[in-house]
Amino acid sequence: MSVPASRASLDRSDLEDLIRFVLDEAGKQGADQAEAAASHDYGLSATARLGDVENLEYTNDRAIGVTVYHGLRKGSASSSDFSVDAMRETVAKASAFAKYTAVDKYAGLANAELMASDVPDLELSHDWKIDADAAIKIALSCEDSARGYDKRISNSEGATVSTSSGVRAYGNSHGFVGSFPRSSHSISCSVVGEANGEMERDYHYSAAREPGELESPEQIGETAARRTVSRLGSRKIKTTKAPVLYAPEIARTFVGHVIGAIAGVAQYRRSSFLLDAVGENIFPDFFQLQERPHIPRAMASRPYDAEGVAVSDRDIVIDGKLQGYVLSSYSARRLGLETTGNAGGTHNLIVPGNAGDMAAIIKSMQSGLLVRELIGQGVNPVTGDYSRGAVGYWIENGEIAYPVHEVTIAGNLRELYQRIIAIGNDQDIRGGIRCGSLLVDEMTIAGA
Repeated sequence: MSVPASRASLDRSDLEDLIRFVLDEAGKQGADQAEAAASHDYGLSATARLGDVENLEYTNDRAIGVTVYHGLRKGSASSSDFSVDAMRETVAKASAFAKYTAVDKYAGLANAELMASDVPDLELSHDWKIDADAAIKIALSCEDSARGYDKRISNSEGATVSTSSGVRAYGNSHGFVGSFPRSSHSISCSVVGEANGEMERDYHYSAAREPGELESPEQIGETAARRTVSRLGSRKIKTTKAPVLYAPEIARTFVGHVIGAIAGVAQYRRSSFLLDAVGENIFPDFFQLQERPHIPRAMASRPYDAEGVAVSDRDIVIDGKLQGYVLSSYSARRLGLETTGNAGGTHNLIVPGNAGDMAAIIKSMQSGLLVRELIGQGVNPVTGDYSRGAVGYWIENGEIAYPVHEVTIAGNLRELYQRIIAIGNDQDIRGGIRCGSLLVDEMTIAGA
């Protein structure tokens, strides 16, 4: 068996053949169980800054990771060389490492009966037929739109156009071998504004599987510039307690903390602020958290998880109550449970709205803080203590009054989640968590 190392692009058949060869070799070398994941990705990235090309990068990466189990001992190794000799050596290295690892009674593949029986086409691959010249032209156009939007735009951090396509394959000694193609494309822009001796920066981006679903470069540039200009004249505010409204792209990070807390590894290590919380009302009664792995073209869709386990629709939170954890086969065994098909992460989490868009929620507020950017990593996953630097806008009488900076928003996530009173219908679909604007009725806002 040989995969042509010189080929510019490896297809699904190539990678599946490689997986089968590696699994066969692992069996010949005495492994009781084995699994392997291979990928080939290629893409282009172009950055323009101040009207010139600042960076142009082409990627063509391939890799394979092999894990073998000798009894209850596990060993792993990886390689970017797909030659037969290199693959045999990689398997041998993994087997050698297994001799030095501790016996782990929870080690091993996911159960064979849980393997995906078919691989649905989720429309995850859409090549962008774009060369370097075209990518540079788009980046320049995006930045030009931002720089020309307002005379107060004084500098630029650049505009970047990126495209990536590739194939993922996975197989294990249960006989499962699967693969799927994928693509990801984005355009981003970040600029600096200046007024009265003070400078502010902001950005905007668009990301999608299908290049035709990206916002226009001109629109992205103008949005980045408009946001930057709107932050000029930012003020400090006095320490207070008030409602906090998260913009959609920020709301998903706020909701995302619950996933880390209910992940299997946090549960079996007893290091979670939501320890043993299944069945508890973590959120208000209107709050739902759904996992939908098979949404066509979505950024976090997958036909199976990182262990080959079939994935399916699941409601993680129903009417505010936590229904279960997020588990791989290993963490499930540690907890005496069954995998939820989340080896490698979650797949399209959705928080349905119960209100209008951000503008409508702002109109409903007497006063409070609209958060457009978070700074720092002040979240304790064990206690749930939450403290983040924030940048945004102060709201008075249902309208944005002025921009705000140098404030900190704080509380405990256990309490803050219960204080959510509105979720907008303006979902941000650019990532793996689809959530709209999110309003917490009261948080501590530390200012001057």
